[in-house]
Amino acid sequence: MGNRLVLASESPRRSELLEKVGLEFDVIPSRIEEDFIEGEPPEQHVLRLAEAKALNIGNQHPNRWVIAADTIVFIDHTILGKPKDRGEAMEMLRRLNGREHWVLTGFSVRHLGKGVGDQEAVQTVVKVKTLTPLEMEWYTSTGEPFDKAGGYAVQGIGSFMIEWIRGSYTNVVGLPLYELMEMLKRLGAISISDCGFRIVD
Repeated sequence: MGNRLVLASESPRRSELLEKVGLEFDVIPSRIEEDFIEGEPPEQHVLRLAEAKALNIGNQHPNRWVIAADTIVFIDHTILGKPKDRGEAMEMLRRLNGREHWVLTGFSVRHLGKGVGDQEAVQTVVKVKTLTPLEMEWYTSTGEPFDKAGGYAVQGIGSFMIEWIRGSYTNVVGLPLYELMEMLKRLGAISISDCGFRIVD
């Protein structure tokens, strides 16, 4: 495995983002339960789950840098998770329809062997256009909403419904790259040369 990061997520979107900046990593998903605690603030929710995932995989690989994240969609004081079926997906789209909502990602970077790590939460505001009933029916029929927080994919077919975004686009995809890369540099996990980014043991 050598000098590679560990991504504690099986999200293909997070993998694609790390690949785009040239980081070498292995995918070792955390299997912790993504539970909801009554009354827990959204930022605390994503930070708690990101940290739990990072520690879960970090304990298995204490001598490697581990990245973990959790993303939610938040509207009307309610966290929208991943819809379980088409009915839930439709209900989420109705709530988002024609309105602004917030996408919040908490991420954690840990190297347990070094005793080093940090975490951060990043928020982006997203406006969904006014959707017709037919557009919502069609979109849910594509199957795309079912493994996406909030029931849509900003980088996929769901891009047609996004009127505007204020803040980090990659945060909406699932991993705020600017903030993550700054943290990795600050913690000494990566360095930059004329050949690109290099993971530091």
